[in-house]
Amino acid sequence: MKKTLKTLGVGLAVLVAVTVAFFVIWSGFDYEPSKQLHSLVDEKKVVKKDDYYVFKPQTNKEIKAGYIIYQGAKVEPLAYGYYAQQIANEGYLVAVVDSPFNMSFFSQNKATDIVKSYPKISAWFIGGHSLGGVSAASYAYDHQDSIKGLVLLASYPMNKNNFSTSTYPILSLTGEKDGLSTPGKIKETKHLLSKNTELVQVKGANHAQFGMYGKQKGDNKASISTKEQQDELVKRTVKWLNSQMKKSVS
Repeated sequence: MKKTLKTLGVGLAVLVAVTVAFFVIWSGFDYEPSKQLHSLVDEKKVVKKDDYYVFKPQTNKEIKAGYIIYQGAKVEPLAYGYYAQQIANEGYLVAVVDSPFNMSFFSQNKATDIVKSYPKISAWFIGGHSLGGVSAASYAYDHQDSIKGLVLLASYPMNKNNFSTSTYPILSLTGEKDGLSTPGKIKETKHLLSKNTELVQVKGANHAQFGMYGKQKGDNKASISTKEQQDELVKRTVKWLNSQMKKSVS
């Protein structure tokens, strides 16, 4: 009996050690901002808070609203710096959440703290890339009274966050060449979106170019450049945000 317990104890210890080793290796792997992004974004003008980055208009434009972004799995938040800064330049305060281990579900409720930190901003939107979009959708679902709309970047909600019976404003931006959030998966989850969803497939776009961090395992090759895809995402997002703001004051 003692021998059996000793064997089980050794086996459990080995399993724990292997699990810890795997987690350490896994948690140390992240998708970093590309050299191209560093050349396009002046990071000296980015405000770093404890657990999020803030992008403000680089001109004296009045802040129209706030837009909170959740990162994709294992993607460093500054990989969305170009997208965030370009939207900020159109009059929005943009906050990109910096989650532990770069996994958004660890910071799903961080949006609450961000909103409280800027009491003068009366209108807020939320969005996220890939797994970050899942977190953003979950938060938006539970805070439809305080978050005015959801932006899904190559993402979709979980089944429990079913917006289909509502008119909640949603913008879903997807990629024609996406190898992870594939057009097939987007179609399969379309029934979870609201009656007030604008669904846009960006031609030639893949999954990784929703950020600027290089290639991603399992993805397809895009037929447009990273900057072309980013500029299209910015254009579509800003147009949608502006339209929502016009509706809110009409």
